[in-house]
Amino acid sequence: PDSGVILIMAHYDNRAPEIADGFTRAPGANDNGSGVALLLESARILSGREWNQTIVFVAMAAEEQGTFGSRHFAQQAFLNNVNVLAAINYDAVGGRAGIPQYVRLFSYDLLGSQAGALARYYDFIGGLYLPTFPVVIIDALDREGRWGDHREFVELGMPAVRVIESEEDPELVNSLLDTWSLIDYDYLQNVVKLNVAVVANLAGAPPTPPSPTVATMAAPGAYLLSWSADPGVAGYAISFRPLDSPAYPTFRFVKGQVAGNVALTGLDPAETYAVSLTALDENGRLGDFSPEIVVGPQTQAALP
Repeated sequence: PDSGVILIMAHYDNRAPEIADGFTRAPGANDNGSGVALLLESARILSGREWNQTIVFVAMAAEEQGTFGSRHFAQQAFLNNVNVLAAINYDAVGGRAGIPQYVRLFSYDLLGSQAGALARYYDFIGGLYLPTFPVVIIDALDREGRWGDHREFVELGMPAVRVIESEEDPELVNSLLDTWSLIDYDYLQNVVKLNVAVVANLAGAPPTPPSPTVATMAAPGAYLLSWSADPGVAGYAISFRPLDSPAYPTFRFVKGQVAGNVALTGLDPAETYAVSLTALDENGRLGDFSPEIVVGPQTQAALP
């Protein structure tokens, strides 16, 4: 659909230490029964109402053998021109007793990609709804020498990230020891809450607005933003992110009735910014941000 698709995924296969061993038992409770449990519970919660964007829940096959299931799914989405607003991969999110109470989020090219923009959005929404359970963003596709289903979407230019528990135990990975009794169900519940908060905002808010045209004004640190405003939205949040900053700055908010041609002042004239905006609904939900525009003293170009 033109309004976009939000894809929530987790792989349902598991394996023994040897990748081609189809006989040894491998319970796979954390890797990745926890991710599949998150899918089911999130679907149960979110299916109770209508959303502005389509939400797709997918349990991927053959991740452990080389992300074959997600490769097929991503290729089909690409070939059929599916507008994927976000692809979030939950893999090993069950936690266990005593691990730090946060999640890691892996994002390829954090400062200059759509995946990085999704990571910033996830972190921002998570901080609003679950501040005691932080998101730690890591500027990498995945852990060194490791993989996950999100990589297939990133390789095709789609915004995709991986969410994983704060610390892994290598003794449990792909082993007979990865059982349900070691899962920290309070930890897993918090990851579900994060997912529901992010998806409910992204799917409940207005559609992605167009990128603004940004022009420097005569006064130092002043910019004029112009875009085609949607008369049906309550307002817009504008982000002037310093280009070397991984997180969103404090937003500038504009009411819907005065949006479309806005002058902003008080910015650093020597700073290079990545500028984007998002629409808000009447409940204050922020949707998908527009592609960032880089602006500096003499620069204007669109990021991927």
